Amino acid sequence: MKLGKVENISGIKLGILGTHLGVLEALVPSDEGLLPRDKDGEFVVVSGTKKLLELSPVKVDLIQLLSFGNTLPSEKDALITKLRALGVEPQLVMMVSGVNPMKPEDEDEAVAQLLHNINAAKRNHTTEINSTSMEPWMEGTSPSDEKDFQDRVTQNIKLHFRAFQEADLTNSCVKNWNLEFLRPGEFATFTSLEKIRPVLDGLNEKVGRPFFRALIDAAHCGDSGLSIAQNAQIISEMGANDQIGPFHCSAPTTRGCLSSDDGWVSALLTANAQTGKLPSAFVELFRHDDQAFAELRQLVPGHGVDTTMGRTYIEVVVDGLVDTVRRLNNLKNRGMI
Repeated sequence: MKLGKVENISGIKLGILGTHLGVLEALVPSDEGLLPRDKDGEFVVVSGTKKLLELSPVKVDLIQLLSFGNTLPSEKDALITKLRALGVEPQLVMMVSGVNPMKPEDEDEAVAQLLHNINAAKRNHTTEINSTSMEPWMEGTSPSDEKDFQDRVTQNIKLHFRAFQEADLTNSCVKNWNLEFLRPGEFATFTSLEKIRPVLDGLNEKVGRPFFRALIDAAHCGDSGLSIAQNAQIISEMGANDQIGPFHCSAPTTRGCLSSDDGWVSALLTANAQTGKLPSAFVELFRHDDQAFAELRQLVPGHGVDTTMGRTYIEVVVDGLVDTVRRLNNLKNRGMI
């Protein structure tokens, strides 16, 4: 039975990612740079989003899209146009693959991949961009000492500021760039909110304003080794520095139904909202059997547990949207935002 409409009164925009449709099945381009399409020739992300919007009693404002450097520009543009026609505003989450952003010798290629995506954002008048561009996925090694860590911070600042300059983001439609850290195993260096801060501080010092912010994911916070209280304290401090970007409502380890989050989503959603700087909250789930995460399931005990309990993944995301908007509305009603 479909629920009646649930209005979002919080002032914080609500979004989804297409990851619940399958990363390889919906988001990763072919060798020819073409994005996945269904049997009717429609983008998988578009047809999946249509089904979700039909089912959801909550208005969805935004969708974040994993965006790769080898996707044809025409494909990116067409996908963005089709999603906007559904009344959902797309944001790119820029991926860097085949290079190590922390190595100076890889800087040129990493910047080229970032510019490919930034130019797509500029062509399509996007105001906010995101990226997981600080290190390679599941390929890195941990810093050998503090100097090694600082060298990686320095190179990341250099690389991202170079992309900022070459894209002329100062004079563009893009208002801010959100950097995301990942859990240990996925990343080897920037694996917590604490570790990403020096990069943000250094970049914003160069830009002269808080242009670079953190994309804060509850799952990554929960798997980072820092407690809820430690993460909340850092979030409060970053809020004072205007470094709060979008928040991902995502369950630690399982990456499934938000009921498996053990309190992390609710606690950190509240911490982010209380800063007064939270622009948006996204519900993010991964399929428990997603081919793209087979290696991660072997690495991390508990990742890949089926939390659907008889529901489709679209239904699980809709449940997450309802849960999230009710939490935001209650924070508003209680005067906490």
